[in-house]
Amino acid sequence: MGRRDTQMPRDIETERRKMERMEGSGEENQITEGVIWKQLLLFFFPILFGTFFQQLYNTVDAIVVGQFVGKEALAAVGGPTGTLINLLVGFFVGLASGATVIISQFYGAKRADKVGYAVHTSVAFSLVCGLGIMAVGIFGAPFALSMMGTPKDIMEYAVLYIRIYFLGTIPNLIYNMGSGILRAVGDSKRPLFFLITGCVTNIVLDVILVVFCRMGVAGAALATIFSQTASALFVVVVLTRTGEMYRLSFSKIRLDKRMLARIVRIGLPAGLQSVMYSLSNVIIQSSVNSLGTDTIAAWTAYGKIDSVFWMIINAFGISITTFVGQNYGAGKMDRVRRGIRECMAMTLVSAVGLSCVLYHFGFYIFEIFTTDPAVLEKGMEILRFLVPAFFTYVTIEIYSGALRGIGDSWIPMILTMVGVCILRVVWIVAAVPLRRTITTVVFSYPLTWSVTTVLFLVYFHGYSRLGKGRR
Repeated sequence: MGRRDTQMPRDIETERRKMERMEGSGEENQITEGVIWKQLLLFFFPILFGTFFQQLYNTVDAIVVGQFVGKEALAAVGGPTGTLINLLVGFFVGLASGATVIISQFYGAKRADKVGYAVHTSVAFSLVCGLGIMAVGIFGAPFALSMMGTPKDIMEYAVLYIRIYFLGTIPNLIYNMGSGILRAVGDSKRPLFFLITGCVTNIVLDVILVVFCRMGVAGAALATIFSQTASALFVVVVLTRTGEMYRLSFSKIRLDKRMLARIVRIGLPAGLQSVMYSLSNVIIQSSVNSLGTDTIAAWTAYGKIDSVFWMIINAFGISITTFVGQNYGAGKMDRVRRGIRECMAMTLVSAVGLSCVLYHFGFYIFEIFTTDPAVLEKGMEILRFLVPAFFTYVTIEIYSGALRGIGDSWIPMILTMVGVCILRVVWIVAAVPLRRTITTVVFSYPLTWSVTTVLFLVYFHGYSRLGKGRR
C-alpha cells in the first residue's frame, strides 16, 4: 500500500475540530492533567478487575473440572495446556501492546487521523493473527503436549481441551485488541463491564455443560469460547458506535503498512518477551510433568492462586504504560517521571501485602480446587517458597511498562531475555537433574527475577531517557 496519511477523511477532520474546541473550552484530559496517584488508581482498578475476570475464565474451568471430573482433568486444563495457550496468545497480546502505545501517544497529541489509521490496522491485524494462531493451536497441540512429556493419563483431556479452546481464538484476540484500544484513550471501565458479563456467562455455562450435561473438559472449553465471543461482541459494538476519533468502521478495516510497521516495531519486543517467558515456562512445565500427576495438579492450582499477583502487577504495568504514553505524547516529562515513582511505590506495597495474605491463608484457597491430601501438600510447598519473593518482580514490570510507553521496547526485551529466560533455562538444565524436586524447579523464579531487577535498575537509571538527570 502507498502512503495513506496525506489526506484527512471528513469524519476525522470533524473529530480534529472537536478536539480543538475541547482544548479551547478548557476541558482536560485527566491522564495528562489530574492528580497523578489518583489517575493511576482510577485507571488501575478497572484494569485489575478486568484482569481478574479474565483470569476467572480458566480458573472457573479448573475449579469445576477439578471438583466434578477429577485431578487428571484439573492437571490437563491448567497445566500443560495453559502453558501452550500463554505461548501463542501471549505473543499476540505483546504485539497488541504496540497498538496501545501508538494510539495513546497519538491520542495524547490529539492526532485524530493517526488514531483512526491505528485502530483499523489493529483490528485487521487481530483477524489475521487469529486465523494463524487458531491453525497452529489446533494442529500443533498434540505434538507440543507430547514434546513436553505430558503424562498419558491426562493427554486425552489436554488435547481435547486445547483444540476446542483454539477454535475461539479470533474473538479472544478481538476482545484483547479492542479493550486495548479503549484503555489507550483512557477508557478502562467499559472493557471491565464487558468482561464481567463474559465471565458470568462462562460460570453459568460451566455449571450447565460440565456438571449437568457431563461434557467434562469439552464443556469447560466450550463455555470459555462462548463467553469470550460475548465479550468481543460488546467491544466491537462500542467501537463502532462511538462518536470519538477511535471509531471503528468495518469498511475501513485494512492493514496500513506504515502503521502496522509502527505497531510491530513497538509491540514485537513485548511479543517476543512474552514468547520467551512462555518458552522458559514450557521447559519448567516439562520438569514439573516429570514429577507426576499430583505435582502437576498442585502446580496448576498454585498457578490460579498466584494469578492474583500477576493480575495486580499487570494492571499497574498497563496503567503506567498508558499514563507514560499519553503524557510523553503531550510532552510532559516531569509528570512522566513522577508517575513512575508513584506507581512503583503503590505496586511494591501491593506485592508485599499480598505475599503476607497468601503465605498465611493460601491453604484455604487451595481447598477450593481440590481436597486431595497429596496435591494440597505439594501445593503449599510451592506457595510458601514462592510468594515471599513476589516483590523482586515489581521493578521489572513497572520499568518495562514505562519504557514501552515512550516506545523503548527492545532493550527491556533483551534484558528480560538474558535475565529471566536464558538464566531460567540454564538453571533448569543444570540444577534440576542434580536434585529433582519441585523446590529446585521453582527456585528458578526468584533467582531470575532478582537478577533481571538489577539489570533494569542499571539500564533505567544509567542509560534510558527516563532515568534520573536525563531531561
